[in-house]
Amino acid sequence: MENPFDDTYFMKRALQEAEAAYEKGEIPVGAVIVIDNRIIARAHNLTETLNDVTAHAEMQAITSAANFLGGKYLQNCTLYVTLEPCQMCAGALYWSQISRIVYGAKDEQRGYEVMGTTLHPKTKVEGGIMAKEASQLLKRFFIEKRNLN
Repeated sequence: MENPFDDTYFMKRALQEAEAAYEKGEIPVGAVIVIDNRIIARAHNLTETLNDVTAHAEMQAITSAANFLGGKYLQNCTLYVTLEPCQMCAGALYWSQISRIVYGAKDEQRGYEVMGTTLHPKTKVEGGIMAKEASQLLKRFFIEKRNLN
């Protein structure tokens, strides 16, 4: 029997979080953290809501998952995030020792790869899962922001 809980399934959940951010006027990035096909953390950007530049979706998800697990390391966990992590988030993910990162859209300007940030050597990364949907949501958000100003 085929496993219904594949990367697309969990990226759709991350996109739901991005939509929640969009509705709040936040840059629409969403994340979920999964262990054993179970979502243990859901988060989205809250930088405007919390007036905190560090309140990225990934940072919120890391904290939530660590609290759920009762420890700071996220070994055997996968982060699904709609946008490639920035260097700040990549640094936090490095220290969390997360096993896998799956992201949607690539961030050509501020993503961890273009910034030269490294992840933990044991972390596996896969990009481009539902990239079109994630990218369209971000583009729609910024077009609307520009039209309001």
